[in-house]
Amino acid sequence: MTEKPPNRCRLVLIAPQSRDLDTLAARIEKACAGGDVASLILPQFDMLEGEFQHLAERIVPLTQARGIAVVIAGAPRIAARTKADGIHVDGATADLADAIGRYQPAMMVGAGGARDRDRALELGELRPDYLFFGRFGYDSKPDPHPRNLALGRWWSEMVEIPCLVLAGSRIDSVVEVARTGAEFVAASAAVFADGPDPQAAVAEINRMLDETAFAHETPR
Repeated sequence: MTEKPPNRCRLVLIAPQSRDLDTLAARIEKACAGGDVASLILPQFDMLEGEFQHLAERIVPLTQARGIAVVIAGAPRIAARTKADGIHVDGATADLADAIGRYQPAMMVGAGGARDRDRALELGELRPDYLFFGRFGYDSKPDPHPRNLALGRWWSEMVEIPCLVLAGSRIDSVVEVARTGAEFVAASAAVFADGPDPQAAVAEINRMLDETAFAHETPR
């Protein structure tokens, strides 16, 4: 990126589930043009391997061209084949350990599936590059899940590993996440649901984060 990233909670986009790959790619491209985006997570959902690789081959280069890192969720081999920037593991501890051993430090490896403090600490012991509090596709309600907010607040106060907290479907729900002290707010429905213009949504999210987010000591 040509501009210095802002020193505050930053936006991470999570691509939604879609069978219309052309429309999905166009909406992701528009969102990436809306302002500061730290990274895009591309989940496999229920796609077959070949279909998902085809999607990743389209999304990875167009997103990276904007200076935005792309993280592939659910398919480490596809992440490697498409030269993505990272891998997201949302499964067993052994799967995370294997991904870290195979791919760090050449690629970042993030972890999901932390639904309580004990599980978060268990995953954190493996030193992933980030921890995600939330579940892909579970942001249909206007507000962030209270459990995710509480975990993000606790984690950001106790642990140096960055965390992502899933926002709700309302654009202004990103402010609730930023107030936890989390380094990143993850948004999907707030940007990609039917109705909002993805580019305008990302611009508005960044405006809100600029105005209300807690500043962090080190630029992200």
